[in-house]
Amino acid sequence: MTFEYDEKGKFYTNVVSKVAVPSLIQTSLQLIRGMLHIRQGERVKDELDRDELFLAITDASVLASDGTTVLHEAPFLAVRRNQIVWIIPLEGEQSK
Repeated sequence: MTFEYDEKGKFYTNVVSKVAVPSLIQTSLQLIRGMLHIRQGERVKDELDRDELFLAITDASVLASDGTTVLHEAPFLAVRRNQIVWIIPLEGEQSK
């Protein structure tokens, strides 16, 4: 990891700090529960507006249409942004 410092002592790095937000994601074919990672101080909408093809989800569970039966689990899932129908941040849940 490379650190660069300016004249005031502020450092810069290639690492982007993010906050994990428990979320429910509906795609055109699947319902996914997992941790959506957003930059500190930004909103979920800001993350969705980025010009990237995929959205990273960690601790992902792909759910059946009933919303409770788990079909598949994965530590990481890349979801194609153009397949997302809606996202609901799950306020009351804690990070795993």
